[in-house]
Amino acid sequence: MSIFSTVLNRRNTYSAKWDMLEQVYSINDASEVLPMWVADMDFAIPSVIIEALQKRMEHPVFGYSMAPEETKSSLTKWVADKHQLTIENEWILFLHGVIPGIAEAIEAFTEVGDKVLIHTPVYPPFLSVPTNLGREVVTSQLIEKDNSYEMDWESFEDCLKNDVKAFILCNPHNPGGKVWSKDDLRKIATLCQQYNVLVLSDEIHSDLIFEPNIHTPMLNVAEDPNNIITFFAPTKTFNLAGIQAAAMVVPDEQKRKVLDNLKMTRGFMGLNIFSLTALQTAYEQGTPWLEELLDVLTVNIDYVVEHLSKLEGIKVTKPEGTYLLWIDYRGTGLSEKEMMDRLLTVGKLALEPGTKYGKAGDGFLRMNVACPLSTVEDGVARFVKSLQ
Repeated sequence: MSIFSTVLNRRNTYSAKWDMLEQVYSINDASEVLPMWVADMDFAIPSVIIEALQKRMEHPVFGYSMAPEETKSSLTKWVADKHQLTIENEWILFLHGVIPGIAEAIEAFTEVGDKVLIHTPVYPPFLSVPTNLGREVVTSQLIEKDNSYEMDWESFEDCLKNDVKAFILCNPHNPGGKVWSKDDLRKIATLCQQYNVLVLSDEIHSDLIFEPNIHTPMLNVAEDPNNIITFFAPTKTFNLAGIQAAAMVVPDEQKRKVLDNLKMTRGFMGLNIFSLTALQTAYEQGTPWLEELLDVLTVNIDYVVEHLSKLEGIKVTKPEGTYLLWIDYRGTGLSEKEMMDRLLTVGKLALEPGTKYGKAGDGFLRMNVACPLSTVEDGVARFVKSLQ
């Protein structure tokens, strides 16, 4: 049996997705609720990573570690092979996650009270991290078109003109699943350079792209790469979120020095030996697993789109990238509270409410389909039951 069809019991494993339902959704007993909310997978990671971690554990000393050049080279070669992006090892700074990296960049290159621009709807930490750091979040709402999103260029440039210091880009877009085009990204880069706005490009979902779509790294379209900081991680690609390993790619030497100094003031000592091992092994040996995963996700997505689109008042956006579905239920006439109550109490299904992604997400739900097809079928049946 394929690891992608094997249903694993993740309850009582300290899983945020499976073991925090009562707390997050205010449920007394969530034992019968199917969670399809948090963006990690219910698939076993590549066996090569497990074997590499086991091999490292055979050495009985877990002392202070350092990131060897081979680990950096694994990422350098990965982005060259997968995304035709040429970077240097010295540009890479490792960190525990993309969001901590974005927080570091905001803290390093903006001041308290400065404006940080984001698109909405968008991944919730894009809203909360700058706010928690005392920055002002400025939003440019994406335009809905054909069950997908486009940039509102007039709104975007108006925001940039208004003394914005940094812009956080989500590419591919979470939750909309949009893979931004080369033309869109080039225009973003040009405008941000024109108005001297630093671009923080979150490309954590860049390996999860469905044909014929192609991921374009921001660095490949920017005239000035020194105005771009890009974030990559193997955690979404290979289901390694609990390992906590990511990287920021910083072409500008001066910016790297500023970030290194900030890390020193925070006492950040780098990735642990298991994170380094997992990251390097994933990028060096993970391609066969990823190729099979993308085929599985395509089947799962098509199943959900086919069946939920038959429901009155429901529209489902087929993502160009990510394993996340953005479901529009505004046609049902239900409020978010009514919809969530039906899902949780009738269908016993936990999805993410759209307003978590900003006001522009009202009337939407996010569904994670990175799980065996049998689980997807169960989730769809529960969704249908919720509306009966």
